[in-house]
Amino acid sequence: YLEKIRHAGALFLGRYTPPSVADYVAGPNHVLPTGGSARFFSALSVHDYIKVSNIVHYTKEELSKVKDHLVRLAHIEGFDAHAKSALSRFS
Repeated sequence: YLEKIRHAGALFLGRYTPPSVADYVAGPNHVLPTGGSARFFSALSVHDYIKVSNIVHYTKEELSKVKDHLVRLAHIEGFDAHAKSALSRFS
């Protein structure tokens, strides 16, 4: 289905790739400007004139290696749902 996606800050592929992976450990910025401007802007960065979508894919083993760090950072920032989104992959 990737060829059908036209406007995305990032794509999170597979059961073991919650969006919180990108927030805390994978690196790509997937925050988009508001007002429907995802049609012509990528994630906010200094490259405002280049349209880029990041593709993030973690296996169960890869997420398991970073899970504790991800959960700790999410709790520190007060984003408990981010922590739960990662932990739910293992329940």
